[in-house]
Amino acid sequence: MKIGFDAKRAYQNFTGLGNYSRDLIENLIQDAPENQYVLFAPKNSENPRLNFISEHGNISSVFPENKLNKTFKGLWRTINMEKSIIKNEIDLYHGLSNEIPRIRNKNIPYVVTIHDLIFKRFPRNYRAIDRKIYNIKYKYAIKHSDLIIAISEQTKKDIIEFYKIDPDKIKVVYQSCHKNFRKNHLPEELNTVKEKFNLPREFLLNVGTIETRKNLISVINAMDLMKIDIPLVVVGKKTAYMNFLKIQIKKLNFDPNKIIFLDDVSMYELPIIYKLSSLFVYPSIFEGFGIPILESLYCKTPVISSNGSCFNEAGGPYSKYVDSDNKEEFAFQIEECLTNEKLRNEMIEMGLKHAQNFDPKKLSKNLTDAYQSLF
Repeated sequence: MKIGFDAKRAYQNFTGLGNYSRDLIENLIQDAPENQYVLFAPKNSENPRLNFISEHGNISSVFPENKLNKTFKGLWRTINMEKSIIKNEIDLYHGLSNEIPRIRNKNIPYVVTIHDLIFKRFPRNYRAIDRKIYNIKYKYAIKHSDLIIAISEQTKKDIIEFYKIDPDKIKVVYQSCHKNFRKNHLPEELNTVKEKFNLPREFLLNVGTIETRKNLISVINAMDLMKIDIPLVVVGKKTAYMNFLKIQIKKLNFDPNKIIFLDDVSMYELPIIYKLSSLFVYPSIFEGFGIPILESLYCKTPVISSNGSCFNEAGGPYSKYVDSDNKEEFAFQIEECLTNEKLRNEMIEMGLKHAQNFDPKKLSKNLTDAYQSLF
């Protein structure tokens, strides 16, 4: 089978949706090598995260060819891509990031991955124009795709609720995380990263874009009550939400030295930082899946996350879930996870066991089985 992918995010984004696209494609190349894979992207990129493309003979990339499509890349991706899909004799096309071309060949099955509908659940976090654009793209893709891949049961429920779609049209296929999180690291590698970022001996860790929905203020409020004096390390892109955090930290008279913000952390270094941390705290309000939770489990670091949403799908029954707006409960659970050695060991052991449910080979098979159901 010759499978085409919307690879815009794979080539241009190096966080969430880009990571999902690259990991899915790379895993399929290795786990289902009998197929041919064609990546459709508006432009090329020299980022080393794409090196795997040149390492395999069953994958190729297609970019806009004529002047019109090169100039108006969005037009090519949404309207004119069908010509490229037909020219390359694609058997199945998969839009990896919530959308598909607006013109499609009825003889070719179209699949779309829907990651989340957060803009529907929390509209105030998005500009009106962005919500309108997202809704148009998502609605079209959901209605006109032959199969919808939801990355969690929570996302499947949201698709059904907001777009009234037949549940049988939706298959849940979880995502895994980057292969670096499944690697073993030598003590000297851990020491090198620890020294580079001047990390303390013990610390809490939070990973993710520093924005309102990620709810970092809940960690700070909990730390303000904690009896244990342990700093927080934050890895993530800063947004305007940082200004709010600074104001709140000042109001609490909270020691700003107890929060360490790290920049320019590589995909090699990030798993090591997880492993060096004492506890991973992820008080996000809502996610499509919550990939940092899975990353932490693979790195044998206990997890505390929020009640509700998809968090228990990613974290499993042995992670802790709290009402993150309840700072007393959050503080208690952090202290318990830091001091109760038996509990920590159980969370680490069973968390790693739960993470095996997201083994790439298993997920690749789930996805190829979903593809085959269309033929």
